[in-house]
Amino acid sequence: MLGLADSDINLSCSFFPLHSIISFRAFKSSLDLMYFKGDVLSRVANLIFSCDVSSRDNVLGSWVEVEDNKVNEEEKKKGRVNSSIPRGCHHLPFGPHTSHNAPLLNSHPYSHRNSQSHNTSLRFRAFASFELGCTHAIMSYHDMYPFDHMADEDFFDEIDDQNYGGGVEDVALDEYEMLTKVTDTSAAQARKGKDIQGIPWDRLNITRERYRLTRLEQYRNFENIVTSGDAVDQECQQMEKGGKYYEFFYNTRMVKPTILHFQLRNLVWATSKHDVYLVSNYSVMHWSSLSGNLSEIINFAGHVAPTERYAGNLLEGFSQTQISTLAVKDNFLVAGGFQGELTCKRLDKKGVSFCTRTTHDDNAITNAIEIYDSLSGATHLMASNNDCGVREYDTERFQLLNHFQFPWPVNHTSISPDGKLMTIVGDHLDGLLVDPQNGKTVFTLVGHRDYSFASAWHPNGHTFATGNQDKTCRVWDARYLASPVAILKGNLGATRSIRFSSDGQFMVVAEPADFVHVYSTNADYKKRQEIDFFGEISGVSLSPDDECMYIGIWDRTYASLLQYNMRHPYDYLDSYF
Repeated sequence: MLGLADSDINLSCSFFPLHSIISFRAFKSSLDLMYFKGDVLSRVANLIFSCDVSSRDNVLGSWVEVEDNKVNEEEKKKGRVNSSIPRGCHHLPFGPHTSHNAPLLNSHPYSHRNSQSHNTSLRFRAFASFELGCTHAIMSYHDMYPFDHMADEDFFDEIDDQNYGGGVEDVALDEYEMLTKVTDTSAAQARKGKDIQGIPWDRLNITRERYRLTRLEQYRNFENIVTSGDAVDQECQQMEKGGKYYEFFYNTRMVKPTILHFQLRNLVWATSKHDVYLVSNYSVMHWSSLSGNLSEIINFAGHVAPTERYAGNLLEGFSQTQISTLAVKDNFLVAGGFQGELTCKRLDKKGVSFCTRTTHDDNAITNAIEIYDSLSGATHLMASNNDCGVREYDTERFQLLNHFQFPWPVNHTSISPDGKLMTIVGDHLDGLLVDPQNGKTVFTLVGHRDYSFASAWHPNGHTFATGNQDKTCRVWDARYLASPVAILKGNLGATRSIRFSSDGQFMVVAEPADFVHVYSTNADYKKRQEIDFFGEISGVSLSPDDECMYIGIWDRTYASLLQYNMRHPYDYLDSYF
């Protein structure tokens, strides 16, 4: 996984972002408002304007010019635009973020490479966007500016000219809640033709189908090994689409999932069909789909310190922890940070139980956390770090039980249901099957063409899967490891997360953006349901009873939490509710 040591700036042009075609009100903050200075700015400008003009014009058309002029006139009336500045460039002050909902620029783990970015006053815009993961000098969108505020501003602009009726109950809501509430989408509304994300395609100069084709053509998958995604085409098996296992139930824009590292997408967890935990900026939030309430569990923007005493507990705690990964099971939550932090909380108790820094290595980022039941029946957690280490803790006394070292950074670890095998994947083409008692390698998994970031075990105890930046998910049988059972390729990019259903009937595979696939294990992974939307995926999670699936979507304008429910024979009854 890309860490602090990576320093090359290598920006590459990618697809037009969704919000850039919704309206120039949203497009006015495009490129996605990244800040540049000096030679970096000139390099970016040259890159953008060397793009295929005809391709760009085909997407935006003359509509952009019309909308640009229209919005500039509106903005002048509001006193927001300096008319002396050319279209596409605004000279605006930029300083440290003050909102507790947005990360501080100088606290970003990559900010030392752009340490003077916060002093520049040049906000550069153009008809291009940059993929979240297209550079070794990763500049996370939401760390470069308070994007939540800007997304809300765009959203308010979008609905300025629309009339929404409000009853007595609406008056009690604050303005943001009210505006967000009306953009939520229910299953009943979707059946009547409303877009599940609330995108007003009928008011745009591009259809959903055309924009989907544009995304498929222009999205650039991040690869550590060049062309790894193309090299696997002949290996992948043919799959039948059209599976209908889960159906859309609800999409809420009250929930704003976010991502801090473009390769780490395990930031959404469901502990029941009504309870979802996710990362939003500096906070871990809880969403109740039953009550529609969003509440903050831990705010990492300030100081977080444990309230309980255990050996090894870092009583001074942490300040401004950048959350890289999350895991929640039953009443136990663990958040991992960019500096090797682990913060543990029991959800049925107030305060934080345990804080520790797993390593002081410069490359300390916590890549993944697995919470599982050990052979003894006790609950343990396993932390995978970029320092090549995997550490096992018990969750009662928080004792470090095992510390295994591997030859390369470990991006994900998963434990077999019987606790006898452990899958290790990371910054290497091969994966490992390891004995969790002693850390010795049992078998080397050969076949992937790039680095892996996901793994999961089927409840049967012998089937498991690995996900890779070569765009494939490979399914393995621990009894016959010479070759994978299935090689499944995605549409856009890497396999970033994998989940098996508790009953073993389904395997859920999430790409970095736009697509989540649900495979039928009963059909030997040859039949799948494809869930199609627009936006970066912060995480995907099945409820313990498999009844609900939640997908976190990160987008400056259309960030939301999608809920899909398992299909049942009596689904027609929902039309009465």
